[in-house]
Amino acid sequence: MFEKLEIFRMAHAMSVHAGARQSVVAQNMANADTPGYAARDVRPFKEILESGDTGFVPRATRPGHLNATAMPFDLSVSERRDAMADPNGNSVSLETEMLAAVDVKRQHDRALAIYKSSLTVLRAAISRR
Repeated sequence: MFEKLEIFRMAHAMSVHAGARQSVVAQNMANADTPGYAARDVRPFKEILESGDTGFVPRATRPGHLNATAMPFDLSVSERRDAMADPNGNSVSLETEMLAAVDVKRQHDRALAIYKSSLTVLRAAISRR
């Protein structure tokens, strides 16, 4: 029942995006000294929303998969265009990755805050008082 409310779907999508981006940031940090490694990132959540790619309707990836938690939008990973490469070809900057990790934490905390406050409003709406 609650998964059909748009605010809960938005909070879920935002937290899934934050988790995917945190994974990419961690991979970048782990490969900071790997020669030829290109820094990667996930498209910002704001751009995904503004492009209208979300639809917030899960895609069936195989038969009988309609009720699974499929990704409601594309989280493809791409190389960072603005990253400058070192002489060994590595384009990871630890300072940039640390700032990205802080941004991801804020996004995840924001998604949790939206979810919690929505639950509070829902509880207040259905309470008997």
